[in-house]
Amino acid sequence: MPVQAKNYWLETVNPPPVRVARELPENADVAIVGGGFCGLSAARALAKRGVRAAVLEAETFGWGASCRNGGMVLTGMKLPVPKLIKRYGRPIVRKMYAASIEAIDLVEQIVHEEKIECDFSRCGHLEVACKPSHFNGFEESAALIEREFHHPLRIVPQGDLDSEIGSPIYFGGMVDETSAGINPARYVAGLAHAAERAGACLDDHTRVEKITAESQKGARKFRVRTSRGSLTAREVILASGAYTTEATPALRGKIIPIGSYIIATEVLPRDLAHKLSPRNRMIYDSKHFLYYYRLTPDNRLLFGGRAAFFPATESTVRQSADILRRGMITVYPQLRHTKVEYVWGGTLDFTVDVIPHAGKMDEMYFAAGFAGHGVAAATWFGTQLAGMITGNIDSIPFAEISFPAAPIGLRSGFRAFLAGCNLRITKYIGSASSTGSGPHLRAKGSLPTKATTLIASGAPTT
Repeated sequence: MPVQAKNYWLETVNPPPVRVARELPENADVAIVGGGFCGLSAARALAKRGVRAAVLEAETFGWGASCRNGGMVLTGMKLPVPKLIKRYGRPIVRKMYAASIEAIDLVEQIVHEEKIECDFSRCGHLEVACKPSHFNGFEESAALIEREFHHPLRIVPQGDLDSEIGSPIYFGGMVDETSAGINPARYVAGLAHAAERAGACLDDHTRVEKITAESQKGARKFRVRTSRGSLTAREVILASGAYTTEATPALRGKIIPIGSYIIATEVLPRDLAHKLSPRNRMIYDSKHFLYYYRLTPDNRLLFGGRAAFFPATESTVRQSADILRRGMITVYPQLRHTKVEYVWGGTLDFTVDVIPHAGKMDEMYFAAGFAGHGVAAATWFGTQLAGMITGNIDSIPFAEISFPAAPIGLRSGFRAFLAGCNLRITKYIGSASSTGSGPHLRAKGSLPTKATTLIASGAPTT
C-alpha cells in the first residue's frame, strides 16, 4: 500500500452515523465551543449533574488534535520540575503534578464506566537519553520527583536498555509505569456517545461565529451566533484549543498553534514489533525537538515529531512523511525496508509560558495550552471546568497563575512570521522549556534550537 495522507486512527473507527438535521436549541445552561476531549468531557460531567449542555463543533467531533495525536496518556507536564518550582513555588506545583496523575486515572475511569473500547492500557512510558548528559540528569530528576511528589520513576542504564527498546542509539532511559496508551479516535467517539447518553446536546458542523454578553431580565446571558443559528446560554466554555478562532479573540491571542506530524508503518511481523518495543511502552526521546513513537494494537510503528511548526497542509504533511521516515530509520535501522502506509498532521495548542491555563476570560470559562499532553489533560480540564460551573470545585491550580499573551506574529500570519522572524519562536518557547537539571518532564512537543534549518530545508533533527 502506498503512503496515504490519511489518519490511521480514523481507519479503526466506524464512520459516525449521518445525523438528522435539526435546529439548534434556543437556549442552554452551558454552551461549549469545541467538540474534542475537553469539550466532550465537560459536557458529560455537566449532563450527569442535570445541567443542559450544548456542544458546538465546527467540524466533526474530535476532528482537531483529539483524533490526530499519538494516543499517549502521559504523566507530568512540558516544563521540568525545577523550572516550575522556581516560577510558581512548591505548593502550587505539587497540585499541578498531582493533577497530571489524576488526569490519567480519570481517563481510565471514564473508559471503564462508559465501556469505551479504545485499547486503553497502562503500559507506561519510556524517555530515552539522546546524549550522556541527558542520562546524567535522569537520576537527579527521578529523585526530585519522588521527593516532591512521591511518584516513583525507574532509571534504565544503557547496558539494560535492550530490555525496553530495540535501538542502539540511546544512552539510557527512564520509565514511568503510570502512563498509558489509547486509541484516541475510539476514545473521543466513546466520549461523545457518553455525553449524549447523559443528556448533552451535541451539534457538529456548527461553527461559532460570534459570542456577545447581553442582559435578559437583569441576568447576564451569552448570545452565541453560529453558522446554523443562535442560542443563548448562562455560561460558556471555550474548549477549542489550537483551533480557536476570531470569535473569541482574547483567547486566540494567547494560543500558539504548532504543527505535529505522524507516520504509521505497514503491519510488522510480531517478532520484529516485539524487538522494537519489548514492553510496548509509549516512547519519546530527550531532545528539545523530540521524536515520539509507539506500537499500535495491530503492530504498526507509529512515529511522530514536530516536522514543521505551522498548521498542517497537504504539502507539509507529505514533506513531513519524508522527514519522519528518515528519523524512524535513524532510531530503528532495521525498518529501512519497511513501508510507511499513513501520514497525517494536526495542530497543538502551546502557550508562551509552556504551561496549561484555565479559568475565566471575558466572563467565559476556558482551558488551553496542553502542549502535547492533551489526551489526559484536556479530559481532566473539561471535567474540572464543569465542576467549577456547578460549584463542586472552587478552583484549580492552573487558574491561579497569570496567562501571558503570545507575542505578535506567533498566531496570525504564522508562516510569514516564521520565514521572517524565525528566531523569536525559539526565544519565547524553546528557552522556556530548557531542561534545567534534567529532561525529565518533557512532553511530546518541545521546540528545537535548529527549528529554522528544519523549516527551511527539511533537514532531519539532531
